[in-house]
Amino acid sequence: MFDRFIERPVLSTVISVLIVLLGILGLITLPIAQYPEIAPPTVVVSTSYQGANADVVLSSVVIPLEEQINGVEGMTYMTSSAGNDGSARITIYFKLGIDPDIASVNVQNRVSLATPLLPQEVTRSGVTTRKTQSSNLVIFSLYSDNPSYDQTFV
Repeated sequence: MFDRFIERPVLSTVISVLIVLLGILGLITLPIAQYPEIAPPTVVVSTSYQGANADVVLSSVVIPLEEQINGVEGMTYMTSSAGNDGSARITIYFKLGIDPDIASVNVQNRVSLATPLLPQEVTRSGVTTRKTQSSNLVIFSLYSDNPSYDQTFV
C-alpha cells in the first residue's frame, strides 16, 4: 500500500501540498476565542526590606499585605515567600476568565491600603505589583543512555 507513494512521488507531493493548504486555511479561519485558557491569571506583589531577615519580613511586610489582599475579587488562592536577603514575594492566582489587567488594578488598590501598615524603609523602596504568566505549559528534555550519542549529537 505504501509502495504507491514511493512509486508516484507527484501524488505524494500533491497530497502534502493539499494537507498544508488545508492547515493554513483552518488556521486562518479558526477564531482565537476557541483556544482554551489553560493558565490562570496571576499577579505578583514584590518588595524588599533591606537588612531584615525572613522572620522580620514575614511578620512586618508579608502578613499585613496578605491580610489586605485576601478576598480580592476573583482570587482563588495566594502563595508567599520571604527571603533572608529582605525580599518578599506574594503570588495571587485568579479564576480563569478574569481579566489580568483588572485583577492587577484590584490587587494594587488593596496594596495601597496596606502601605501605611508597612515599615518606612519598605514604602521608600516601593511595593511592585505586576501581572505575570503563571508557569510553563510544557517542559521536556532529550538525553541518550548510549555514550556514543553525545549532547551535540542529540
